[in-house]
Amino acid sequence: MNASVLASNGRAQAERAARGSGTRWAAKAGLTARGVIYMLVGALALQIAFGDDKKQQADRQGALAELSGKPFGSVLLWALGIGLVGMALWRLSEVVFGSVGPDGRKAKKRLLALARCVFYSFVAYSVLAFAAGSGSGGGSSDEQSRDVTARLLEVSGGQWIVGAAGVGVVVAGVWIGARALMRAYRDKMRVGQMSRRVRRLVDVTGVVGGAARGLVFAAAGSFAIRAAVDYEPDEAKGLDDTLRSFAGTPVGPGLLACVAAGLVLFGLFSFAMARWRKV
Repeated sequence: MNASVLASNGRAQAERAARGSGTRWAAKAGLTARGVIYMLVGALALQIAFGDDKKQQADRQGALAELSGKPFGSVLLWALGIGLVGMALWRLSEVVFGSVGPDGRKAKKRLLALARCVFYSFVAYSVLAFAAGSGSGGGSSDEQSRDVTARLLEVSGGQWIVGAAGVGVVVAGVWIGARALMRAYRDKMRVGQMSRRVRRLVDVTGVVGGAARGLVFAAAGSFAIRAAVDYEPDEAKGLDDTLRSFAGTPVGPGLLACVAAGLVLFGLFSFAMARWRKV
């Protein structure tokens, strides 16, 4: 048997292993962890919408702090961090071997998987750092946004970099919301294994939750664009300030409550993805 055949067999075996039970469990754990975070963030935002003056941040750090105060909170934090490591490893397998679907091996899909791998690696690190008690896990999303924006605005061409990043986040938000409204997620789920009632519930959580998530992304991106145009780092907002900004619209706290409820639904949708997602 020549070297090329051996190499081909080796790649095939590696790909089968990457798509095996270990990767499926990593994806399930990651999607479940993502669902927990979105549900907690949505619940915190709902408290703000209904007039709770507590100072808890409605972002990932606020969700971790909320979770740490619960019984067995430390155990839950470690489980959450390990689940997010699973998410990063699953996305890494998609970079190397491609994702499900006819175009899963295309460069565009692999690059998207790489971006997700990097993002969830950072999130997993921040959660594990929080669980280990090594500080706040990176600070609030608002502080991080202002600090990063301030540093970028100090470099040559920084305004263009911040503005381009803001446009990218807005486009991502529109894309996320549009795909949710089109129910594009169905292509990646084992819909045939769902009952009609479950399918309807998944559609409610997927469409409403995805639209709310896309709206939050788009709003955060618009604040980054404003920060670039005004050359003012404080105009940039993290998740907490972005969510609170919805309460300042003419619609009032009602809009924040709707968006927050949507994030809770997206958390539930992530649980559905963990159950029926094709990997």
